[in-house]
Amino acid sequence: MKTKDETIGIIISQGMLPLFFHHSAEVSVDVIRTLYKAGIRAIEYTNRGEAALENFKVLKKLQQDELTDLLLGIGTIKTTREATEYIDTGADFIISPIVNPDVAAIAINKGLIWIPGCMTPTEIHRALNYGASLVKLFPANILGPAFVLAVKEIFPGLLIMPTGGVEMDQQNITSWFNAGVSAVGMGSKLITKAILESKDYGQLYIDTLQALQYVQAARYRV
Repeated sequence: MKTKDETIGIIISQGMLPLFFHHSAEVSVDVIRTLYKAGIRAIEYTNRGEAALENFKVLKKLQQDELTDLLLGIGTIKTTREATEYIDTGADFIISPIVNPDVAAIAINKGLIWIPGCMTPTEIHRALNYGASLVKLFPANILGPAFVLAVKEIFPGLLIMPTGGVEMDQQNITSWFNAGVSAVGMGSKLITKAILESKDYGQLYIDTLQALQYVQAARYRV
């Protein structure tokens, strides 16, 4: 198992954290394989459907059998029950849309990073006090890069990852990195509904390479 510092380092080095859920385990496997083929080494599967836990077990087997250097985390974790279930299944990191100190304690006690969703300076302060090393700005499209600039002055050294509304667009991604984010979360703008419905994994591969190039270019310009 990677240490917390190693996990954060991989996410930040990658600069982009893909996230998705699909009710089909087969489709989920194909998406993971495609992302991995494009160079992704950390992925967030989201706990957003009845099949999520069973699918995650299938994805963990894929990871263990084929993609051994992949970090597979779980997102949309709101309760201690959910956290315990997924940690027992082998989640490499825990992401929440909220700041729940009980979820934080479970993850941190297991040696995993906990990335909570925050929308205010108060929530960021609470998250840091509860042991968050990286904070998810959510929903990012509501707050924007200007918010990041403001809170970075209040919390020097804050590692922040906007999620929710980050666009597949060089200008948009550059604006986030110019504001001082450490990585961006990429969900439905990357792994689109159209791609999932058509199973167009060739397009997903091309789009993932493009997103990684956007991140690299954004960092070069900062």
